[in-house]
Amino acid sequence: MIRTLIAMLLPFAAAAQTSPVPTEAPRRITPYKIVLVGDSTTAVVGGWGPSFCGLHVTSFAACVNLARGGRSSGNYRAEGSWDVALNEMRTPGYKATWVLIQFGHNDQPGKPGRSTDLATEFPANLARYVDEVRAAGAIPVLVTPLTRRSFKDGKLQNDLEPWAEATRRIAAQKKVALVDLNTRSAAAVQAMGEDAADRFAQLPKGSEPRVTEVQDQPMARAKLSFDRTHLGREGADYFATMVTAGLAKAVPEMRHLLIP
Repeated sequence: MIRTLIAMLLPFAAAAQTSPVPTEAPRRITPYKIVLVGDSTTAVVGGWGPSFCGLHVTSFAACVNLARGGRSSGNYRAEGSWDVALNEMRTPGYKATWVLIQFGHNDQPGKPGRSTDLATEFPANLARYVDEVRAAGAIPVLVTPLTRRSFKDGKLQNDLEPWAEATRRIAAQKKVALVDLNTRSAAAVQAMGEDAADRFAQLPKGSEPRVTEVQDQPMARAKLSFDRTHLGREGADYFATMVTAGLAKAVPEMRHLLIP
């Protein structure tokens, strides 16, 4: 009798062992994207961009730094870098893509192949960038140029204020979010003074310019120097924190992606 009962139950036991256990479907997420466009003060070497992407953006957003040294609002487009940025904006699969645009340093006079006219070309270039970001389905954010850290008689020489003001005007005209990095960075640098601000340079004051050494070629080499425009690690961290705070205020919908 017992043997018969066991024989009858065996098929049910086998079926129970082989039947798949219902599992919950994996939760899919839709990531966000942040694209940085600008010059060396935003770029990977010398700018606040790497600290921003590396320390202030959560893993739910891709942060792509397309800023390049020596670029103005004019030659960034002319050389094709803007086309690369547009391709990033058009990439499907992101819930939203924001594009942070900061120019001004290389738009100033005396830079052959880079300078733009402050009254006409520079604002027209920014306005065109804004229009094309929107046409690509992304969201533009204008950033006023980071201040240089040069002093005269104890007073900061903020020679980029006219380009910052032009950026503010375009932001107002185009109804674009604005991070006024120039105003905030100038106030902070003035308050700390020249000696304290010099710690933000790539190399200590008095150091000779140098190129990072690599053992095997071909590899890129970072050009480092003491100057009062570009940023070392401490300066990048300091101003990236400032950008993040300004961005959280100017674009509240990004707050959940930003780390103070």
